[in-house]
Amino acid sequence: MVTVARISANTVLPARRQAVVLETADGLDLIGELSLPENEEPRATLILLHPLPTHGGMMDSHIYRKAAWRLPALADLAVLRFNTRGTASEAGRSDGTFDNGISERLDVAAALNFTTTQDLPNPWLIGWSFGTDLALMHGCKPEIKGAVLISPPLRWSTAEQLQAWADSEKPVVCLVPELDDYLKPAEAEQRFKAIPRATVITFPGARHLMVGHSEKVLDAIVNAVAPEVHTPLPRDWNGPCEKRQVTIINK
Repeated sequence: MVTVARISANTVLPARRQAVVLETADGLDLIGELSLPENEEPRATLILLHPLPTHGGMMDSHIYRKAAWRLPALADLAVLRFNTRGTASEAGRSDGTFDNGISERLDVAAALNFTTTQDLPNPWLIGWSFGTDLALMHGCKPEIKGAVLISPPLRWSTAEQLQAWADSEKPVVCLVPELDDYLKPAEAEQRFKAIPRATVITFPGARHLMVGHSEKVLDAIVNAVAPEVHTPLPRDWNGPCEKRQVTIINK
């Protein structure tokens, strides 16, 4: 354990962390991790839905591991991250095979069920790329408070599914890179008009993977989920912490 001044990409702040296994209705075990504030009850819960696993997305994708390593300490948030079916990371490989967002509805359901059985408060879906489609397609459930969508491509989501979010009146916050390869801000503004409570936030100079913009993405997530927490979040930490280097698993 060391004391540092600056929070870097490999800084792990204190939290109660445990490996978890999510059980799907079709009998699969999904590898995951739950991170909780060290000494406080969580004010809200983030359910992280990762980018496309066929292109390297997993629970260790860079923004998501930073969320799990920082937000329990900096914002008193619970963070649930997991590998969807067939996806591998340093923590292990989930059962099953990738199904283009179809059978993954059962993975989303397993995560929601876990938050319910664990009495985790105020669950929000946080989708990134492919994960945004999973949120829009399968996540508009009564227990969900809202969604934050990072780099949403709107590749698989249908008009009917967007309408379901509109009818729910749940907030949807869209973090759209200025230089995105799939959905740029102007088009996002038009397409998300289908959801009256959707807000599109442009990230100037950012590309689809948000490299170099992690801190601002985490700030935007906290603003949506826990607006009572002051942002920007601290960039320094004066206390015990760890440094970790994650092994990136290539599918």
